[in-house]
Formats: sequence, structure tokens, C-alpha cells
Amino acid sequence: MTVIPDQIFKNTFTSSGFLNLTPKDAYEVCLNGALLLDVRDPALTAFKQFGVPEFISCHHIKLREFASHLPDKRVLIVADSVGLFSHEAMIILKDLGFENIINLAGGLVEWERDGMPVMIDKNERLSGSCVCQLRPRERKG
Repeated sequence: MTVIPDQIFKNTFTSSGFLNLTPKDAYEVCLNGALLLDVRDPALTAFKQFGVPEFISCHHIKLREFASHLPDKRVLIVADSVGLFSHEAMIILKDLGFENIINLAGGLVEWERDGMPVMIDKNERLSGSCVCQLRPRERKG
């Protein structure tokens, strides 16, 4: 496996034993070749996606079986909604031997708060009075 280039380390910070980047710094790293791994539930990724050149979506509960499809020679920025499941994904990836992994601090919530780009598919917007009743609001048919 390749080593994470030194310039990527300059703005990382360590939390719970893993490297982390702020949304702004993660965006810059993605613009320079890193691949963002979105580990949110597919119902969430359909509506709102990180606005980066390249990303892969894989629900964190399927990551072990999907990991063989991930490039091991690229830097992976692991992201979710707020950082809880991305931490679990980081543990899984580390256990599987991935070295070039960095967690996105604060997930999509902080990403949006910091003004980073997002792609929105309004046809996939969810609505419902509770989580058990969430359905796409705009989807026809």
C-alpha cells in the first residue's frame, strides 16, 4: 500500500486514534485525488451527496463485504452524517488493512455548515412524521 503524502498530514488532527480532517481541508484533499467514501444509509445518500469529484457510497453495515472493491492505493476520506458511523467504518477499514484512511470530522452536517458543495436530488427528499414513516416526498409513481 502507498503512504499518505506528507502534504495531506499538515492539517489533520487525531481523535480516537484516527486521523481527521475538517470539511474544508477534506474538500481540498478530494480535489487533489482522494476518494470520498460515504458510509451513510442509501436512503440518505439518494437525496444529498457530497459535492466532490469522486465518491463511493457504501452503507457502513455492508463495508466488510464491499471493501474488496475499494482502492487500497488511494487516500480514502470516510464520511457519514455526523461522524458516528464513519468512526465505525474507520475501525473496519483499519482491521482490513487499509492505511490511507482519514475521517471527515462532523460528517455532512459540518460539511454543509462550512459551506462545502453538496449535490441534491429533490426527487429523493424524504418526509414523514417519524423515522418509521419517511418516504420520498417528490418522487412520482
